[in-house]
Amino acid sequence: MNTNERLEKETTGAWIVHHGRKISLDATAAAEFSAIDEAAKAATLLVRLGESDETTLTNDVVRAVARSAGLNPRYELEGLLTTLQRKRLIDRSTKEVAVLGITTRGVLGQAAELFENADPQVTEFAAIKLAETVSRSPSTSSDAKEYLSDEFRIPTREAADFLTQSEQIGFVDAEGEGPERLLFNGHLFKRDNVSKAAKVISSLSSADQNKISEFDDLLKRSGCLPASEGNKILGHELFKKLLAVSLYDTHVVSNEKGENVFVTSPGAFHKFVDPLVDDTFDMAKALVAALYYGMTRSNYSRGQIHTIDALLGKLINGGTVGPATAIGQDYRVLEERRVVRIVRCGYGFTMRLLKTEVGQLALQVLRSGDASAAAVVTLPSAPMSAYGDPESARTRIRKTQSSRSKRQTLDVLSALRSGRAF
Repeated sequence: MNTNERLEKETTGAWIVHHGRKISLDATAAAEFSAIDEAAKAATLLVRLGESDETTLTNDVVRAVARSAGLNPRYELEGLLTTLQRKRLIDRSTKEVAVLGITTRGVLGQAAELFENADPQVTEFAAIKLAETVSRSPSTSSDAKEYLSDEFRIPTREAADFLTQSEQIGFVDAEGEGPERLLFNGHLFKRDNVSKAAKVISSLSSADQNKISEFDDLLKRSGCLPASEGNKILGHELFKKLLAVSLYDTHVVSNEKGENVFVTSPGAFHKFVDPLVDDTFDMAKALVAALYYGMTRSNYSRGQIHTIDALLGKLINGGTVGPATAIGQDYRVLEERRVVRIVRCGYGFTMRLLKTEVGQLALQVLRSGDASAAAVVTLPSAPMSAYGDPESARTRIRKTQSSRSKRQTLDVLSALRSGRAF
């Protein structure tokens, strides 16, 4: 397989996982998009089970992993394990599951193959292609219907119903009315961020342009900012419409004190990686958040991190860090996602990295000074208990947009619209 073929499969796999997450939030979508649903769940289970090297897990651990991934261990797990075993990605005995060494890119390639082997409907292929296309440039509803008719032989009336369904599930977003209704999704600014941002900013008033310039300068210096700064500098309405189209990314870091929302530029993290492929499962972002928390908020007595290069270097090389009290408290999110393995040792805990590539990417981000997905400088001093990715945060913002905000979002999309996307 040549490089272009491999990249195409990885991109397809990334959209399968993206769509699978949306399907899981819709009560009826799994029946209509069953191949995507199955492939996404199998890939999610595989990436949670796997490590950089081959590993063997007890059935109890496998069931726990399934639950942490949002899968029902009673009726979904057996079918997904059978699917993975049929592909020879795992091997099973009565008490254990052996898993081959994996990488994120490898799992996404497998997701694409699992999808193709699941007898997908033509609308499932169309859902993937549509999402990829409108992630590059917004498309009008009329153009999309024409494309679906030409490329997938979907009749115009059915194409209109398909687009409505795609919006309702969340495969794409839409703003506006009628045939000029614009379709887009949250990956819009993940590619060609600078040129697209320039188009948007040039379409705004001089007052709004000055606000964005002030906020961007501060964001570049800090790497990340509390969302409260965005509301303060940009104003609530402008900030919300820019978040809705992903001109900025928001990250939610939670602990017992509540949710803490922070802002980064999409380019901060993605200058190191393919923005769609390399961190589809949000593991590197979660690792950066947890480690940056340890650098900035954990006190010395709990095991504060001082030299991130040395710590991550040791983990990446297969070493164990600790013991420290903080490890057993601050890294539970990573333990659930099986990025690390945590073991009690005396009065503290030790930690070992299970996925080398995730640690390598986290080290690149932390060395850059951007703090990218971390943004926890002002986090109250309490153990980090959850990490919310940018797409989940953006979806919540879209759902709470006022009518005025929606009209302003359409203005942003119109500024990006440059001819037919298809």
